[in-house]
Amino acid sequence: MSNVAEELTPDTARQQLVEQLTAKGRLSRPEVAAAFLAVPRHEFAPAATNVQAAYADDVVVTKKNAAGETSSSISAPWLQAYMLETAQLRPGSRVLEIGSGGYNAALIAELVGPTGAVTSIDIDADVVTNARVALLRTGYSQVEVALADAEGGYPDNGPFDAIIVTVETADIPPAWTQQLAPGGLLVAPVRMRGNTRCLTLQNRGDHLAAIAAIQCGFVPMQGEGKTSVRRLPLRGKDIVLTVDDTTTQADGEALAAALELPRREVWPPVTATMDDGGAFESIHLWLACQPRFYGVLTVDRDRVADLLDPDNRFTCPCLLTATSFAHLTLRQPDRGTYQFGAHGFGPDAADLTAQLAELIVVWDQQHRHGPGPSITVHPAGAPLPTTDGLRLLVHRRHTTIAITWPGLAGNVEDMA
Repeated sequence: MSNVAEELTPDTARQQLVEQLTAKGRLSRPEVAAAFLAVPRHEFAPAATNVQAAYADDVVVTKKNAAGETSSSISAPWLQAYMLETAQLRPGSRVLEIGSGGYNAALIAELVGPTGAVTSIDIDADVVTNARVALLRTGYSQVEVALADAEGGYPDNGPFDAIIVTVETADIPPAWTQQLAPGGLLVAPVRMRGNTRCLTLQNRGDHLAAIAAIQCGFVPMQGEGKTSVRRLPLRGKDIVLTVDDTTTQADGEALAAALELPRREVWPPVTATMDDGGAFESIHLWLACQPRFYGVLTVDRDRVADLLDPDNRFTCPCLLTATSFAHLTLRQPDRGTYQFGAHGFGPDAADLTAQLAELIVVWDQQHRHGPGPSITVHPAGAPLPTTDGLRLLVHRRHTTIAITWPGLAGNVEDMA
């Protein structure tokens, strides 16, 4: 008997994908669903990719660098659907895509129609060539694919009604804002103290304001806009601490040694269900905004399950001292319910777990059911409006990103 992947046809797979995304609430606009039904995703995947993998609601890796790290990919369909819907594309829209691959550009072409225009740029010549070939093969020759650095956008074809960035960026170059048409939207995955959010940004004149945000992950920016983070291996590649600011002090050897000490645990009475998915995103950003040393853990759960139990294996929040850390964790007191907790390691574990537990309670009581933070992007060095809330300021080369939570006084300065 042949397996399911061999029996599945591309047409059936596309239909199933759209049904799956619709059932999950990821597709709400009929025209976006129609685009997913029309574009053959498998034609943009590597040749060895079977139909089932090509149409799974997951990333398809298309290129790796010399270190074996993913440098180009087709984003997960749920995230592509989100970005396309929040970009508010219409027939006749002019769109710049930053980060090529072909598939997403074809979806955009379906949405903007023959009266619109799609430009896709990438810094990698191989990616550009492959995207051009796949778009031509699938009937989307109207998409212009160009070799260019993201930092400069693509002024020759602007202004754009939407700019959609499909690589992680830590900053918003001036060219992107300058090339937006009046009323245009910028959709970009922006890294803020180790937390990446896909922001839909609206130009408010002297600043950009996020009108939508969702947690996500993308390959990092290359070229002039590339920014580095500190990665401290605590157990080789199995446990890695990432520090994404200029003020946090962390001793990798001391933190690795902390794992040899007994674990401290604190479990405040705060729970969530998977139906409350926004809670998990919210608490991550809340913890990142605290005025203290901070980092995020990436953990191979299968290899270190007896040692570390992070709430998220990719971006688990940590409070730090130079020699100790406490991270967010979860347990299931009953089916479908998750309780937030704090696990700590090192000489300062007792203090750190208590602090983390207190922050969980404050978030639950004062912010969880509120409007959430505002996220704004200002030109670097520009004066910022005053606030009576907790504010994280992420200082980059071109901009200052401000994440402001209402209700609590305090500022976090000089984070990067």
